[in-house]
Amino acid sequence: MTAETRSQYLIGPGDARGGTLFGGIGTVFKVDGALTGGTLAIVEHPVAAGMAAAPHTHTKEDELSYVLEGAIRVWIGTDEFTTPAGSYVYKPRNIEHAFWNPGPAPARLLEIIWPAGLEDFFRRMTELVARRDPSAESLMREVGRAHGIVMDANKRLEFEKRLGIDGLARRASDQGPRS
Repeated sequence: MTAETRSQYLIGPGDARGGTLFGGIGTVFKVDGALTGGTLAIVEHPVAAGMAAAPHTHTKEDELSYVLEGAIRVWIGTDEFTTPAGSYVYKPRNIEHAFWNPGPAPARLLEIIWPAGLEDFFRRMTELVARRDPSAESLMREVGRAHGIVMDANKRLEFEKRLGIDGLARRASDQGPRS
């Protein structure tokens, strides 16, 4: 970006930073809640083939996912469906949901989150994953609770077994950063 196009209101293609979350899912921070006065945040999630976000519930925010590329399988409440590129998926707060990439190719989601705040959870989680410290798992649970993320360990294990994934959080440390 040239000095002429640099603006506090412009987020260019190379301006975002990111890291790896759990289960081979990355996070690229596009629009931080600080920029919008806490109204919303936008993050991009690259999702490696076969990787997943286990069932969880957000208690503080809603999410709207736009599938940029690939296809994502989604479970929300009692519904389960596949979302090809170009699809939008509304994930309301207080309804358990999960998503995964069932295909052989990577996928990417753009997440619009409101109100903002969940991006801080993603930022903290990417920092913990980057440590590659086995004791970070308990800190991850603590960060999740602080951000109103509810996860049932038994459902997570059932979900992992169903998809043939051995430990979503542990797999993240093997994935390396993505952007």
